[in-house]
Amino acid sequence: MIDFSLTDEQQQLQDLAKKFTKEEITPKAHHHDKSGEYPREIAKKAWELGLMNTHIPAEYGGLGLGVLEGCVITEEFAYGCTGIATAMEANTLASAPLIVAGSEEVKKEFLGRLTAEPKFAAYCVTEPGAGSDVSGIRTTAKKVGDDYVINGSKMWITNASVADWYFVLAYTDPTAKHKGMSGFVVPANTPGITVGKKEWNLGQRASDTRGITFEEVKVPAKYRLGNEGDGFKIAMSAFDHTRPAVAAGAVGLARRAMDEAVSYATTRKTFGQPIAGYQAISFMIADMAKDIEAARLLVHKSAWMIDKGDRNTKWAAFAKAFAADMAMKVTTDAVQVFGGYGYSEEYPVEKLMRDAKIYQIYEGTSQIQRLIIAKEIFDRK
Repeated sequence: MIDFSLTDEQQQLQDLAKKFTKEEITPKAHHHDKSGEYPREIAKKAWELGLMNTHIPAEYGGLGLGVLEGCVITEEFAYGCTGIATAMEANTLASAPLIVAGSEEVKKEFLGRLTAEPKFAAYCVTEPGAGSDVSGIRTTAKKVGDDYVINGSKMWITNASVADWYFVLAYTDPTAKHKGMSGFVVPANTPGITVGKKEWNLGQRASDTRGITFEEVKVPAKYRLGNEGDGFKIAMSAFDHTRPAVAAGAVGLARRAMDEAVSYATTRKTFGQPIAGYQAISFMIADMAKDIEAARLLVHKSAWMIDKGDRNTKWAAFAKAFAADMAMKVTTDAVQVFGGYGYSEEYPVEKLMRDAKIYQIYEGTSQIQRLIIAKEIFDRK
């Protein structure tokens, strides 16, 4: 039997996240978009309610909930503001490699920091010359006695200036290409770390995005995750856990755009009738509704699969690619429904359109998702 309904517990989480979004996120979204101020107080309140770090196992202070529960929460947060949602969701991506491959000591120390206090973490893989091509990174980690010394630069790192610790991917053996990469947990207060200026992006401006430079940064060998050479596999496996939630954020954003378009179309009149009465408008909104539902189904299936222990790489890519492209189209169409008003900052849809674009870029571009899907089809028959 297939059951598409949420459990009572999941429904309660959804209701709590929806109420929190209505009271704390939506009213402050415009301020954070204009100022670029990091939503620290909002995140603290979410942490106090148990709406952050839900994926961390109970033995490290978390709720031990599944990816699906995280997707339900993220969709609601994103309805209010995806910039604020991304700032809070970054902990999930940063901590996924630890959950996958960290020693008990590392998990207790660093996952415990996130659950003991409202702290943040960051996932440091992308570099100025290496985005989709992860093998192009130049950051190195050289073994010196019982430590590793890290040198290199990372770019577009979410939560860079507010993080308590980083997950860092670096080459321990540059001659071995992706099999020579290793992953490390690096405390943010380690000497030799320099955090760059805040990037003023097209959208999601509440998110703290910066470059980070590592110069002779010394970390204990015990902070390496897994064995030397496991870093690429560990870093990429994290995406199977996080891409469903990213896609859920795109769904929440698109849902908000559709609701705004429906509200405007039922009140805005031309030639004596609401514009919702015109087929050109009603069909546009009908397409929004069906595509949002389709995207949510992909999100939930990809999350359900990994929660029950199945490999979900292809389905996570389905969800991420479809939801990202859908959100971009829905928000663009919402601006069109609003006409000239949609192009104005006085109305919310222009922000939604700006915020949507990054979904086609971060955590693997829409093109990379298609490469993954094609590989799954042709190489894993």
